[in-house]
Amino acid sequence: MNRRLILASIVVVVFVGLAGCSMIFGGISDEDLDREAEYDDLRDADSDVVIDIEDGSLLSNSEFRAVYDLNETEEVTMYRSTFYQNQALEIHGVRYWYPNGTELTGSELDVDQSRSSTVVGVPDENGTLAVSGSSGTKTFQLPAFTHGSYEVTLPEGHRTSNFFLGNVNPSGYDREVIDDRERLTWEHVDSTVSLRFYQTRDIPLFLGLVAVVTVLGGTGIAYYYRQVKRLEKQREELGLDVEIEDDDDGPPPGLK
Repeated sequence: MNRRLILASIVVVVFVGLAGCSMIFGGISDEDLDREAEYDDLRDADSDVVIDIEDGSLLSNSEFRAVYDLNETEEVTMYRSTFYQNQALEIHGVRYWYPNGTELTGSELDVDQSRSSTVVGVPDENGTLAVSGSSGTKTFQLPAFTHGSYEVTLPEGHRTSNFFLGNVNPSGYDREVIDDRERLTWEHVDSTVSLRFYQTRDIPLFLGLVAVVTVLGGTGIAYYYRQVKRLEKQREELGLDVEIEDDDDGPPPGLK
């Protein structure tokens, strides 16, 4: 009876494991690949890669839209790098345009997703590919899947220019603000684009926090200094702070 129970448990575990693997490697659904998305504004830009980051909320991450001029690229391998390994990039709203402008939806492309990457194959290596996906909260990080000139636009009212709150990699970029949206451009990128940004209204909050910490720190130091001085005075009154010379063999202070 125990042997049968053990065998039955093993079978159940195997089936659950296989079901889990099928869910992990099941790929992206046609519904997500063909999800409604708008890219016309990005296709009009001059850069080879154009990325637009949309603002998130306290409960949800930011979203990004990206358009890639493929320039003799037959497939694009998309992933995000972590400390341990690469993870497949979850994408939706996929579109492809032939050089003549004919459009295909994501389900009409060859999209293969594994644990470590999402590979999008295209029918013409000189076409244009567009995808959407999720970004972090006030952060954006994405490897350069194709090389060339890059343009990244932040959400309205957000900046990267503050030394403490913002950061941009790689260097060698130009920054401009158009209609309260910061735009970063590079002539050539062949590494990961990594951004940390903030809302302009965060600056007064940050300065206020620094002021509060400074005041509290100063108050604490002043209180500690007064306590030390008070204790020193008490020791002097009790005769405990009288300096003793090395050759003085007499009784301790207070007993002379």
